[in-house]
Amino acid sequence: MVALERSIRKVVFVIFILSTIQSWSQRGVKHEVAIAQQFGLGYAPLIVAQERGLIEKRMPTASVKWVQMGSGGAIRDGMAAGTIDIGSMGVPPFLIAWSKGIDVKVFFSICEMPNRLQTNRADIKSLSDFKPGMKIAVPSPGSIQHILLSMGAERQLGNARALDNQIVAMAHPDGVNALINNVDIVGHFTSPPYLFKEIEKPNIHTILDGRDAFGGDYTFLVAIATRKFKEAQPELFKAVFDAFMEAKSWILANPGEAAKLLEKPLGIPASELYVQLTAQGAVFTENPRGMIRFLDFMLQAGYVKKTTKDVRDLIWETLDPSKAN
Repeated sequence: MVALERSIRKVVFVIFILSTIQSWSQRGVKHEVAIAQQFGLGYAPLIVAQERGLIEKRMPTASVKWVQMGSGGAIRDGMAAGTIDIGSMGVPPFLIAWSKGIDVKVFFSICEMPNRLQTNRADIKSLSDFKPGMKIAVPSPGSIQHILLSMGAERQLGNARALDNQIVAMAHPDGVNALINNVDIVGHFTSPPYLFKEIEKPNIHTILDGRDAFGGDYTFLVAIATRKFKEAQPELFKAVFDAFMEAKSWILANPGEAAKLLEKPLGIPASELYVQLTAQGAVFTENPRGMIRFLDFMLQAGYVKKTTKDVRDLIWETLDPSKAN
């Protein structure tokens, strides 16, 4: 009996020591996340979450690193390299990452917003008027603007890749300046607030709307997360999702206040941002739509080599598979 009691005490002591070590180690765990976004009004929920400290509000121990990059392709490369945990981009860049085997899925649908191809040439009325050598700026090959251009080319020219050799990669702010100042490009496929800045100029007009190219409504931007981050830091993963959801709800309920908050980060007067936030076509949606349609087109056109018909292959559990498509 004495020997048994001693054995029990030893077991209890070992369990105590192990639990203490685990507790100490957990105190030393660093809750870190690197979040990448691009340029434009579409990223408003992320900007609001950053400016209002909504992630830190939920997890005060979190260290949040915000990174701004010029294209979804650059963010995709960062996620593949393990330097970015959460990235925001158009649907096509995400689908390219997924098709390449990068272990990421969509966990938050950011927005639907207008995307338009605009030109500074009066003689260009349609895609057929772009002659060889005339350059069209998009953020990067495989960007949502590039794929919408390809969809438009298939509809108007009968060849999805007809204009691929004429695209040049430019971040949206650079594309705006180039188009307005007639430098290097004659077309720019862009989104708010940049398309509104361009169309103010009397020599610039729209020749292709993204919705017409796609053939209906589609999600513009999504936030994606790596499996590694999601499984290693589930609490922080949820904190980020909840923060983004709060930011989106706050924008919808307070567009005037949101415009004021976004004025400095975007460098656009609040009065203009309010008009753009409340304009037709600017929708902050709960679940992504159009992903399978994009994927089908991109497979057919040769931009990806992998496909699925099950949207659950593309989204994390934060989203509703019965409402996403």
